[in-house]
Amino acid sequence: MKKNQKGFSLIELLIVVVIIGIIAAIAIPNLLAARRSANEGSAISSLRTIHGAQMTYQATAGGGNYGTMAQLLGAGLVDSVLGSGTKSGYTFTLSAAAAGTGTPAVFASSTTPVTGTGITATGTRDFGVATEGVIRAGAIGSVTNASGVLSGGSPLNN
Repeated sequence: MKKNQKGFSLIELLIVVVIIGIIAAIAIPNLLAARRSANEGSAISSLRTIHGAQMTYQATAGGGNYGTMAQLLGAGLVDSVLGSGTKSGYTFTLSAAAAGTGTPAVFASSTTPVTGTGITATGTRDFGVATEGVIRAGAIGSVTNASGVLSGGSPLNN
């Protein structure tokens, strides 16, 4: 090799590639965890939006009853992405029961990750909200009557 030849040797290039690989191996899991966390934050925010939309719908167009996701979308209370039932890697369900004799109208909405495990997980926790407006971690049972009794979930502390 000539003494005045400029450039990098193969060994030097391999060392750089190994260092970049180590940095990527450290950074990628953190980036995926940040994405899952952002998706969970979006799901919680969307549940708050659903609760607010339900309160508005009941007071205006609902005649004292809560609406379905299609009714909320039709009234312009939720955006079309949330109205489709899937947003930010989470699937949303909404059930409502009309007021009966001596029982109030109630609703419950839950969200679960589209992919809950593996490297492509969009989230790891389920969330829900019911008529009282408390966001809960864990699945909330659907409303089948106007008794207002819902099962599942525990209050979310964040």
